[in-house]
Amino acid sequence: MTTQKAEWQLVLIMWGTKYSIGEVKYLISQVKKHSTRPFRTVFITDRIHEDMDEDVLQKRIPEFYDKPEMKFGGCLAKTSMFQKGVVPDDLPCVYIDIDTTIFGDMSKFLELPKDDKGVVIFQSTLFPIGALGRLAYKLTNGKKYGRGNSSIIVYHPRECSYIDEKFRELIATVGHKGIRPMEGGERFLSWAAQAHLQAHPKSLAVKFPTEFMLYWKWLMYLRASMPWVRKRWDGLVAVTLPGGVVSGKNLLEFEEGYEVVDRKKRRLVWSERTLGSMKQRLIDYYRDQETELAKEK
Repeated sequence: MTTQKAEWQLVLIMWGTKYSIGEVKYLISQVKKHSTRPFRTVFITDRIHEDMDEDVLQKRIPEFYDKPEMKFGGCLAKTSMFQKGVVPDDLPCVYIDIDTTIFGDMSKFLELPKDDKGVVIFQSTLFPIGALGRLAYKLTNGKKYGRGNSSIIVYHPRECSYIDEKFRELIATVGHKGIRPMEGGERFLSWAAQAHLQAHPKSLAVKFPTEFMLYWKWLMYLRASMPWVRKRWDGLVAVTLPGGVVSGKNLLEFEEGYEVVDRKKRRLVWSERTLGSMKQRLIDYYRDQETELAKEK
């Protein structure tokens, strides 16, 4: 969407060889397909890719973050998206992980922040993001706080450079992972941006394992039988996959009723009875991706 003046920015980050440029280009194409507002794509990467589309703004991961200890074991390198000058600061951003499936208009996420200082992420722990999390942060001097997952982040780069600046300050004073919030990128983001943190509504997007992988099969069947739950699933704009066994490529190989148990003992039953329309939507998405990737070979 480059023929119109951009109204927001899609931010992607990739390093290493886990994903192909074809997968990144397909993801961008799906955001373009559904977005009702023109956007600029900013692709932060460990190397410039000659086969990337020309209208994508490629930016190198800053040297400070382009290190093994930053890229693995916590993905701290994702904090680079908040560094001044990496992402243009003229427009708000929606960052998405590359293993995110797009079913609707991602520009809807721009309506979520209460102001330009807002940072919107997934709720990932029982301790809530919001007023209670901020109160706990204040009462415990930052030891307890609402924590989220960073698979989809809504933020404005003009107002969020303090996240990178705080991280650099701590690296200089206490060293790599010198305090517990520095153990992972999303943990640090939750801690540093606690005063402005918000949670995504489950009506817009969900993490696949949190929403569809439960500990008890009877609960899966019960939830999936509820009309209001299925209606919410039908309206989801985006779903983030955990990777590993539950990746897009692997989902296409699953037979009806196939079961997966993750490291947290959560169970997936690959069936319309437990997933509703999401099963077929995922199959259609990744079959189309497979077809488009084959055309590039």
